[in-house]
Amino acid sequence: MATVKKSVTVKDAAAPSVAEFSSRGPNMVTYGVLKPDISAPGVDILAAWTPKATLSGSDVDERRTKYNIISGTSMACPHVTGAAAYVKSVHPEWSHAAVQSALMTTATPMGSGEPEAELAYGAGQVDPVRARYPGLVYDAAEGDYVGFLCAQGYNSSQLAAMTGRRAFAAACSAGARAGAVGDLNYPSFTVPVLNYGVGFAAEFPRTVTNVGPADSVYRATVTTVPGIDVAVTPDELAFSAGTKKLSFKVSVSGTLLPVNGTRGASASVVWSDGRHHVRSPIYVFPHKHVM
Repeated sequence: MATVKKSVTVKDAAAPSVAEFSSRGPNMVTYGVLKPDISAPGVDILAAWTPKATLSGSDVDERRTKYNIISGTSMACPHVTGAAAYVKSVHPEWSHAAVQSALMTTATPMGSGEPEAELAYGAGQVDPVRARYPGLVYDAAEGDYVGFLCAQGYNSSQLAAMTGRRAFAAACSAGARAGAVGDLNYPSFTVPVLNYGVGFAAEFPRTVTNVGPADSVYRATVTTVPGIDVAVTPDELAFSAGTKKLSFKVSVSGTLLPVNGTRGASASVVWSDGRHHVRSPIYVFPHKHVM
């Protein structure tokens, strides 16, 4: 016989937070792209378990079960994958980039005192329900990623091998190489600076696609911290039935100051029409101090 007593709900201001074992950024290959992108539940998750594997994963363990409780990125990843599939089921015509944008820009911001901030939780905790109708999306096509690789310094033969298309490889001209990694139409903004106390300035061109009501007007709201200046130009986007894509520029400048308990500086840009809130995180950090 079991007795189930009444449960008690306790508000924890620190929740949600990122588990200690979770890998942190930055993206060591490309500092200019924020990683991780997003966070999802991954601690003590009850889910189906294959009978082909032992309960513990050890070869000497003979136990088999249909369900198991485990923790890790291997649990958080299926949550985000399911959320992406859910959004794709609502908008089957959307690209992968559009789905990713919807998940990132509608995520719940996290600020639980993580020293790495966005390098720990990305855009925040995934919210599949809000991601269905994000209002705006940052879309990107194959050519956008080719330009991104050009800016990284890949040569024509490497691009031809990766894309299987010589036309894309030939497009990686000297002019294309002059572009910056931050030019990729990504839903987040990352500013790796040389060191604390060193002045910096960065610009990010972006284009958003209206996936909400045709006649929508979005206005930008910036949140930042002392020492970091963020400007959005223009700060108002007016869409119509004939205008579904509009471009803007985000300028980030200043001097990163060391703050006890933190590694970098967090800011954000939110586009809103009063109903939708399309949030993009901005993170400034010294890449010389990432190890």
